[in-house]
Amino acid sequence: MKLHDIIKGIGCEIQDVANIEIGNITFDSRAVKENSLFVAQVGVHVDGHKYIDGAIEKGATAIVCEHMPEKKDDKVVYIKVEDSNRALGIMADNFFGHPSSKLKLVGITGTNGKTTTVTLLHRMFRLKGFHTGLLSTIVNKIDEEEIPSTHTTPDALALNELLAKMVEKGCEYCFMEVSSHSIVQERIAGLTFAGGIFSNITHDHLDFHKTMASYIAAKKKFFDDLPASAFALTNKDDKNGMVMVQNTKATVRSYSLQSMADLRCKILESTFQGLNLQINAREWGVNQELWCQLVGRFNGYNLMAIFGTAVLLGIEPNEALMLLSQLQAAEGRFEYVNGKGITAIVDYAHTPDALENVINTINDVRKPTQNLIVVVGCGGDRDPLKRPIMAKIGATNTDRLILTSDNPRTEDPDAILDQMEEGLSTEQKASSIRITDRRSAIKTACMMAKEGDIILVAGKGHEKYQDINGVKHHFDDKEELRTILNPEK
Repeated sequence: MKLHDIIKGIGCEIQDVANIEIGNITFDSRAVKENSLFVAQVGVHVDGHKYIDGAIEKGATAIVCEHMPEKKDDKVVYIKVEDSNRALGIMADNFFGHPSSKLKLVGITGTNGKTTTVTLLHRMFRLKGFHTGLLSTIVNKIDEEEIPSTHTTPDALALNELLAKMVEKGCEYCFMEVSSHSIVQERIAGLTFAGGIFSNITHDHLDFHKTMASYIAAKKKFFDDLPASAFALTNKDDKNGMVMVQNTKATVRSYSLQSMADLRCKILESTFQGLNLQINAREWGVNQELWCQLVGRFNGYNLMAIFGTAVLLGIEPNEALMLLSQLQAAEGRFEYVNGKGITAIVDYAHTPDALENVINTINDVRKPTQNLIVVVGCGGDRDPLKRPIMAKIGATNTDRLILTSDNPRTEDPDAILDQMEEGLSTEQKASSIRITDRRSAIKTACMMAKEGDIILVAGKGHEKYQDINGVKHHFDDKEELRTILNPEK
């Protein structure tokens, strides 16, 4: 592809422009080939400008950078931009033929509920018969073809390449999680969204954003940038729900469980088998009772976001309700493992709000005779401020708390548990158990539980590994529970 076609729209200062052919774009100097365009990104930990010379030695013929090098190669085209991250997003969109504009791309942002919402939207539109793509924390999909996921939102090049493959396979829709990191780092720059969904915002990722105000601003930027042709569907019950859409050009619609909104839902019954909902959407002529297979009040919000999105994308309301009733939970989201008369629940809850929601859901439906044992930890190299809060929530309105390791990454797991224990009162600390080894912690919970009791293993959900000192060791919470509770299977 010609260089001048790749750099359209990036707003650049160009020296020695040539109508040269570019074979590929990369921001990783190790991936440079002959006739590559190398993008020098200023990252959190690494400045790509340090690798410009190395990229040229490997065959790069064009360099995009924020700062011109002191010594330049006469055979190389240098392109100066204000923000190389944003430029990469726009160039990736150009290079792969604007794939997001060739299907209906819907993004969801928020602290909790993203994975469940996009996963179930993908399933719903597949049930309807559409070719559909999925970009999620758990997995990326083109129809039912699975492509492993390494980040909530891929980098700009990987993202556009995946979208291009979806277009090639005939996908008409794609549902994607949009992380706050990806918004700030401009990974979604250049994409054309047909719609955006806001779920909620609670304490998370302050290791990256530093303040809640910055975290909220990152989410809001996604809606600020939506085109007038898109829709913005927001959770009105969240105190920042309407803040998110106050400057958007998109058509705004709202959903709620307790406020006046375009789409309202009342939970008539909540059990471990599902939710009985009363759904009202006057604009769409809907006032109907519906049984859904998802569990918990927090899933009431997810289901309303799914229903609203489906109708805004053109599915007839009554058909959308019928499809909604067929949906089941995403992997690692309130999943059950039963055995020996014990119910074990595995959930990805790794934020204070998510953990509290899951515990409240269990408490809403468990009997007075059923004890609740919570096994939870916190990830290393992530926001340390939430650690004592997570422990306090795990010890509140539960019968026993077991603190254990999550993904310690490069941190000392015992130091993480020390920080978690700071959130416990003297009484809570005395009644809780601390077991650093996660396998032993899960086994202990199962040994403590008697028939009829409930165990919640929180924090990792769908993950099939434990990250310790940069090495991912196989570990699956559900697998551990099945081994203990159903040893004969």
